[in-house]
Amino acid sequence: MIATSRSLALYGIDAYPVEVEADVSTGLPTFTIVGLPDSAVRESKQRIQSALHNIGVRLPGKKITVNMAPAGRKKEGPGFDLPIAVSILSALGVVPAGSVSRRFFIGELALDGTLRPVRGMLPMSDRARREQHSGLVVPRGNSREAAVPGGQNVYPVDDLVEVIGFLKGEIDLEPALFRWEWNEDAPDNLPDFEDVRGQESAKRALEVAAAGGHNILMVGPPGSGKTMLAKRISSILPPLTPEEAIETTKIHSVAGLLAPDGSLVCSRPFRAPHHTVSDAGLIGGGTVPGPGEVSLAHNGVLFLDELPEFRRNVLEVLRQPLEDGKVTITRAAMTTTFPADFMLAAAMNPCPCGYLTDPSHSCNCTGPKVQRYLERISGPLLDRIDIHVDVAPVGYDDLSSDLPTGEPSSDIRRRVVRARKIQLARFRAVSGVYCNGGMTTSMVREFCPLDDKGKALLKSAMELYGFSARAYDRIVKVSRTIADLTGSADIGSEHLAEAVQYRSVTSGTYFG
Repeated sequence: MIATSRSLALYGIDAYPVEVEADVSTGLPTFTIVGLPDSAVRESKQRIQSALHNIGVRLPGKKITVNMAPAGRKKEGPGFDLPIAVSILSALGVVPAGSVSRRFFIGELALDGTLRPVRGMLPMSDRARREQHSGLVVPRGNSREAAVPGGQNVYPVDDLVEVIGFLKGEIDLEPALFRWEWNEDAPDNLPDFEDVRGQESAKRALEVAAAGGHNILMVGPPGSGKTMLAKRISSILPPLTPEEAIETTKIHSVAGLLAPDGSLVCSRPFRAPHHTVSDAGLIGGGTVPGPGEVSLAHNGVLFLDELPEFRRNVLEVLRQPLEDGKVTITRAAMTTTFPADFMLAAAMNPCPCGYLTDPSHSCNCTGPKVQRYLERISGPLLDRIDIHVDVAPVGYDDLSSDLPTGEPSSDIRRRVVRARKIQLARFRAVSGVYCNGGMTTSMVREFCPLDDKGKALLKSAMELYGFSARAYDRIVKVSRTIADLTGSADIGSEHLAEAVQYRSVTSGTYFG
């Protein structure tokens, strides 16, 4: 007898439906799985046989053939254990075929029949929502994540016995529910800008970067506070919108980084890979492409400390995601696109010894040595970083002062959130754009008109510093953010002047 259940398979951060057919017929007692299964799927027959035996279901000495359609696409992971087991139980007449064919099943089986959560549940649940079905049966540990998209019944189960009872109508399961709650407050455990003494210009630059989602490079001697400042960016970032939270959670779910019984990633990611990271680790890859650090930082921050210490080929792969907000990975069998719209925060010393601009230390680096050090960062990459800020050493007076500490992150965050709300309203008709940093060239022309005084100022700056066309757009975007922070509907010359200042630091002092 043939029976069919339905499941889902991952493709990047998306999913597609899979029909799991089981045929139990006379013949030599074999158990075969076809339809391009990977090792984890092929090994499911041992898990299924043991699970059925341990719950009291004996497989007859017959030929069992399982096919997963479409047969031309590779199936991966242990999440097919449950749909395969349910198809076999339906073919054996243990559960009604009608109750099986109407639902989606996802889950990994333990040898005793209990169900374990699997990665990638959110994109699979989101795809199931768009299909005609009457429910999604998932392990209890995945139920909150599966309920996020809404619009469908998600039935959490603990073991195979509970699944059988539910399909036979002997057990009523309460569908899992999820409710989104908007919270503008930052998590309490984040480092606070209140701890940072001095560095007012750097803190202002970080506020602008956070308000508009702009990339930022901090240059300064060792101990000036670059890393300390970068680690506090998360405390001033605005909360994720529901759409951003779902996008971010999909990536973390596919990567298997969600906490047990997790649902949504509610705070913006902060990723800080070591400078020994490979290009595949940064951009993503593998035999079956998986998300890298740039995608795990989607809608959050990617912090690269000691930027020139990263290998040149690793840094160069950042060009596409910094420009397009996504990364495409091509392999012989498949091409996958992952979102990678992140805020890049980078820090570096001005020279190999670090003291080129430190008035209290002498630099022992020769000119050619400094030049080779700076050449590790290419011009095209530097051009894609909106804000360049000089982080000067903190003096004794600031460190030893008995005056109150710096401005707390909560105050800065309120200004950032207010600016982001202006931007969300501005881009409400544009899909996938949530802040000024995501504007395209045509959007810059539409949303960032300049008056004659502003055009004259920007023309003078471009002639003086030799800015590129890309730098022109990025200066205008930053000036739009500065205007939003002040609540101004128009971009004034003072906003442009501050934005130009953030590009002129590396154009002269270091990279000139």
